[in-house]
Amino acid sequence: MALVLHAGSTNKNAFKTLIAAEYSGIQVELVKNFEMGVSNKTPEFLKMNPIGKVPVLETPDGPIFESNAIARYVTRLKADNPLYGSSLIDYARIEQWIDFATLEIDANILRWFIPRIGFAVYLPPAEEAAIAALKRSLTALNTHLSSSTYLVGHSLTLADIIMTCNLTLGFSRLLTKTFTSEFPHVERYFWTMVNQPNFCKILGELKQTESVPPVQKPSHQKEPAKPKEPAIPKAKEESKKETKKEPAKPKAEEAGEAEEAPKPKPKNPLDLLAPSKMILDDWKRLYSNTKTNFREVAIKGFWEMYDPEGYSLWFCDYKYNDENTVSFVTLNKVGGFLQRMDLARKYAFGKMLVIGSGPPFKVKGLWLFRGQERSPVCDRRVLRHGALRVEEGRHHR
Repeated sequence: MALVLHAGSTNKNAFKTLIAAEYSGIQVELVKNFEMGVSNKTPEFLKMNPIGKVPVLETPDGPIFESNAIARYVTRLKADNPLYGSSLIDYARIEQWIDFATLEIDANILRWFIPRIGFAVYLPPAEEAAIAALKRSLTALNTHLSSSTYLVGHSLTLADIIMTCNLTLGFSRLLTKTFTSEFPHVERYFWTMVNQPNFCKILGELKQTESVPPVQKPSHQKEPAKPKEPAIPKAKEESKKETKKEPAKPKAEEAGEAEEAPKPKPKNPLDLLAPSKMILDDWKRLYSNTKTNFREVAIKGFWEMYDPEGYSLWFCDYKYNDENTVSFVTLNKVGGFLQRMDLARKYAFGKMLVIGSGPPFKVKGLWLFRGQERSPVCDRRVLRHGALRVEEGRHHR
């Protein structure tokens, strides 16, 4: 029984398995007419991978998902496969470079590429960080390859297959000749690999991109609603019907209706402010998604987004820090404060700190509010006990 691989014919993660199968003499069939977004949403597919990601390999013992796991499985089907080296240290180093190819090369290429094609929010500071991280990784790879033809030992291994497949997206869509010329050993390595017969059979002819793709609008962003067309006047016959007076309602009924009529909900004063060029959700998303180089990415991004006309910064200090003698009680106080501040979530962003390795613990915070004054919600609901001192902060970068 041939193994069946569920993925599109251009999926670089499927290439890993198909190329490994060619070198190992294992028969793997790629499903025909696979349509991403359709085929991977069927009940049959979701039984194999509940989150609907590709590729997935059907085996006699059940399905396998995650591309590196699938490639490893296919490679190990052949006993003493040279793709896994000839010693324990070879095996460890192959695994080492597989992880490097995934975490340092592929991850940073995707961080650069995905926002540009509209599948994530594009933020210039995040892109700069992704490019810097990719260059750092390519520099390390270039140094290693300066004295080696292959990643491990003196012959091709599974690490080379996975590394090359991960670089394929970069060379074909992002990494121009100007960019890769800084890494000549990586260039030599990549073109040597993709011109091997087993690679050519799966990848076909590859050409290096001449430009970086332009930034596209996020696919999930909705078009602004079009203004409604004015209603067409009804025919004269209908207008005549409208002229007929309705029977007078009893006064008591009219009074009842007047009492039942709902009062219009007052608008939040912050919704009446002039529009701001700063989109608060973009900042919150950048803050949440930045896991490394926080100062270079998130902080730099904040000051590029910050609109001092539409927002203001405020420091807050707890007035009775001498009472904060028990750590969990102090944390509960901060937790309660943040629960009440949830009312201002749409208009604010804040960070609270409990400072000190021992009592008394100090409680401090920094908040970003819509407008030039403290949030009305903050004044009415949060500071009603007067336990926090809130002062406007200066815009120091």
